[in-house]
Amino acid sequence: MKKQIFTAALSLGAIAFGTDRVLAQNSGQVSTSVNIILSDVIAMDIGTVASEGTVDFNYGTTKDYNSAKNVTVPNSLVIISSKNFDVKVKSEGAHFVSGANVIPVDILKVKAVPGGSVTGTLNEVTLSTNDQVLVSNASLGTKQSLNIAYSISAEKASNVLLGKPQGTYTQKVTYTATAL
Repeated sequence: MKKQIFTAALSLGAIAFGTDRVLAQNSGQVSTSVNIILSDVIAMDIGTVASEGTVDFNYGTTKDYNSAKNVTVPNSLVIISSKNFDVKVKSEGAHFVSGANVIPVDILKVKAVPGGSVTGTLNEVTLSTNDQVLVSNASLGTKQSLNIAYSISAEKASNVLLGKPQGTYTQKVTYTATAL
């Protein structure tokens, strides 16, 4: 009989303990931390016109060699940056090349022009193999467009280009956006 009373008491205790435990689970609270992890980003968007694009200056008449030529490319660069940034420009080599014939890259001026959504100080530079600041302290943002104008002066056309062998002279121009 003592055994039955002990078993009954143990069973009631287990039921009571289990019930308390179930009640504790129904009335308890848990919490979770949610983290938002940010990294600085800067990139030129795939929509950038300058990406593998081409800018052509055609010299086919005497008038061409006596005139300044300008080519403006809207939305040349589309930039995304989480910080203010600079845009730099440089050529990959010292000359425009057509076979064995060369023209120095400093014949070309590159200028950031108004009309896009990039804000900051817009500059004009003479192309060289050194990084030069085309836009300084541009504001952070997404899908910011930059219009770029390329020019060759009449003086450079008549003094440097005139007399060069015909052909297509090519040089790659590289743009770099750098967070501040």
